[in-house]
Amino acid sequence: MISKLRFYLKNPFRLITVPLTRLPYFSFIRATDDYQNRINFDFWFKQKVLNLGGNRKAYWPVHWTSQVYDADKILVGVDAYPGIMKGCYIQGKGGIEIGDYTQIAPNVVIVSANHNVYDSREHISERVQIGKYCWIGAGAKIMPGVKLGDWTIVGAGAVVTKSFEEGFCIIGGVPATKIKDLDVSRCIPFQNKKLYHGYIKAEKFEKYKNKYLKT
Repeated sequence: MISKLRFYLKNPFRLITVPLTRLPYFSFIRATDDYQNRINFDFWFKQKVLNLGGNRKAYWPVHWTSQVYDADKILVGVDAYPGIMKGCYIQGKGGIEIGDYTQIAPNVVIVSANHNVYDSREHISERVQIGKYCWIGAGAKIMPGVKLGDWTIVGAGAVVTKSFEEGFCIIGGVPATKIKDLDVSRCIPFQNKKLYHGYIKAEKFEKYKNKYLKT
């Protein structure tokens, strides 16, 4: 009891936030304890209420130093949050799809449309697809039209200009090339206890997608 009192005296804001997180609306906070990227109230508050970084429209957690554009054209899987780490630039104009449990490091760039080299006023859109259980290293750049299969590991600083749809490999370099194939038998699929697409329960996500997304 005394330790709890000391905690609240040092963190008076918790006197409000702890009771709030018990409300049904904030079930995503309690349900993501086993996630690689756990969601907390502070993160949600800065994004959705204060709108730090201007990412309020994203239905998944985005760090206030990252930028997400055209969030309604981005489809994120369970525990897969582009921009949750610092300094990312995610441009969904041409459509982006990211599979379950894919991890995206800081300062990653993912773009799904580029300027026409003959007329910079025109954008050429090409959908980006990233599979499940992928890992995009710090500072990597994924260019329009790229498709990465499940378990594709992208090295830090890589510039990915072509697809590696077969997955189960490590790629890196500028432009990115295959470094090695992974041993498929050693790739361990897993699933979290409770499933959320960002802030939305998996069982409600199809309805949300049909109503609000343009994917």
